[in-house]
Amino acid sequence: MYKILLVDRCHFSRTGLESWLNHAEDFAAPFHVTATDHLLRARELLIQWQPNMVIADLHGFMGDIHHVNQFSSIFAACGNTTRLILLQSSSSDVLNDYCSQQITWRIVDKTIPLRELGQMIGKALMSRPPFGEPKTITPLLTLREERILEWWSVGMSNEEIARKMGIAVKTVYTYKRNIRMKLGADNRFSLFVPLPEMCAR
Repeated sequence: MYKILLVDRCHFSRTGLESWLNHAEDFAAPFHVTATDHLLRARELLIQWQPNMVIADLHGFMGDIHHVNQFSSIFAACGNTTRLILLQSSSSDVLNDYCSQQITWRIVDKTIPLRELGQMIGKALMSRPPFGEPKTITPLLTLREERILEWWSVGMSNEEIARKMGIAVKTVYTYKRNIRMKLGADNRFSLFVPLPEMCAR
C-alpha cells in the first residue's frame, strides 16, 4: 500500500483530494492518505512516516512564511525517493523561481482534470526509486528555530517562549538572532513586513 501525504492550507481542497484518493477506481493499488495544513507537521511526517508521495500546495502557505527558503525542509525531506507533486492554487514569481531550483516530480495548477492528475500520480509512484539509506535532512531552520519563529510571529513574549522551551530568556534572543541571519532579515521588524511579490496571489 502506497503512502501519500497531502499538504494544503485549504480545508475543502485537502479533504476533497483525500476522499478522491481513497475512493478512486483508477489506481491499481490502495493508498494510505494522511493530510495536514501545517508545514511543521508536514516536515515531521516526512521524516518519520516516509510517504511514497507528497502532494502539496505551497502557494497557500506564502502568507505564513517570512522567506521562501523556509520551504527547504519540505524539499530536503522528500529528497530523491519521495515523489513531490506541487498542486498549486496560484503562482508567484518568487515561488516559481525557487521551486524551479528544487527537486519536484511535477508542478501543476489545481485546475488540472482529475483524470490527468490520477495518471500523473500513477506514473510518479511507478517511477519512484526504492527507499535506501536514511536521508540527510538539511533544512534552513532547525525544528526548535521553526517553533520559536512560529511563536514569535504570533506575538508571544520572550519570557513565555523561554518557559515553553525550558530555556533561558537570553537563549531566546540568541535563537531569534540566528533566525534573522538565516532568513536574511535586516532587523527584528523586517521579518513581519510582507513582501508584495511573496504575498501576490
